[in-house]
Amino acid sequence: MVTDLARHVYTVSALTAEVKAVLEDGFSAVWVEGELSNFKHHTSGHMYFTLKDAEAQIRAVMFRGNTRLLKFQPKDGLAVLVFGTVTVYERRGEYQINVEFMEPKGIGALQLAYEQLKARLEAEGLFDPARKRRLPRLPRKVGIITSPTGAVIRDMLTIIGRRFPGLAILIHPVQVQGETAAPEIAGALARLGQRADLDVLIVARGGGSLEDLWAFNEEVVARAIAASPIPVISAVGHETDVTIADFVADVRAPTPSAAAELVVAQRDELRLRVDELAARTLAAMQGALAVRRERVQMQGRHLAVVNPVAHVRRQAERLGGLRQRLVAWWGMARMLKQERLKVLAGKLESLSPLAILARGYSICFAVPSRRILKAAGDAAVGSQVAVRLHRGELQCVVRGVDPGS
Repeated sequence: MVTDLARHVYTVSALTAEVKAVLEDGFSAVWVEGELSNFKHHTSGHMYFTLKDAEAQIRAVMFRGNTRLLKFQPKDGLAVLVFGTVTVYERRGEYQINVEFMEPKGIGALQLAYEQLKARLEAEGLFDPARKRRLPRLPRKVGIITSPTGAVIRDMLTIIGRRFPGLAILIHPVQVQGETAAPEIAGALARLGQRADLDVLIVARGGGSLEDLWAFNEEVVARAIAASPIPVISAVGHETDVTIADFVADVRAPTPSAAAELVVAQRDELRLRVDELAARTLAAMQGALAVRRERVQMQGRHLAVVNPVAHVRRQAERLGGLRQRLVAWWGMARMLKQERLKVLAGKLESLSPLAILARGYSICFAVPSRRILKAAGDAAVGSQVAVRLHRGELQCVVRGVDPGS
């Protein structure tokens, strides 16, 4: 039997603390591989999950500060490799791993993130060829989003200057590598997209590793390209490099130099094209003129057969005779009308009351009614009458009336 003097009694908290200290000292930096299970991404930003294999399992947590470094989206069933510290969650008396770093097992984190984002954006329709726009044939001004230093921008400017001297170019400098690169590129796309003087945008950088090109695989850049109201050319890396930006852009150029060749046609090529079109137009016009000339000649031969000139001359002579007859008839008709008018005027003159008055007659009117008096009895003694003479009028008072027989 063990006596009390030989016993060392722990409280639960003390024992748990001892175990925690032992685990954290002995397993402060361990790599563990396993399969994700019961994965939960809490609203706080922390991730809680279980790592398991065929024989055992262990709980794990990845706090928000470490989750920000993840390039892929963890999910149940994914085989991963984690790095962290083994510790004890004292409240439950359970040991767990505080994960500081996680990567997919058998595939790099960046590659997995690339595949996940590609699948998601493709499902949303951002890669659909139907939403891609054609590049303008003759852009007035081109915007280039790239690093302001290095061979990429120099090569692009040289090619554009050689192919189309004088083309306006606006360079928006950005970081093309590192943590700030993606938001800078997305911001540049948004700002240049608001300009009305740009016809096409080029997003460019030189070649590099997957890590070097990662800014062009970020979701924020992909969505900024898709939202751009101006057509976008993606010219990232070498011909074998393919980024998410290439899938979303309206046109993918295999290299920045190829983008410079795509964006503008050579001036000499345009001149040759214009000359070719002018020659074709001239040939078409000459052909049309030849057809019409032949048609006119045929019409001339037909007119010569029917001899319309003599027919026109006869009609002209007939028209001249009709004109002379018309003039003579019109003169005779006018003379007869004038004679008849004179006769009628004489008759009218002889019947005019004024002509009768001129011969010494007068007209007597009752006053004030102006009624013509035809008999002396129509006027009363003392009434007023007016007498109209050939010239003038007399105002009279009746002194006496002789009605006559």
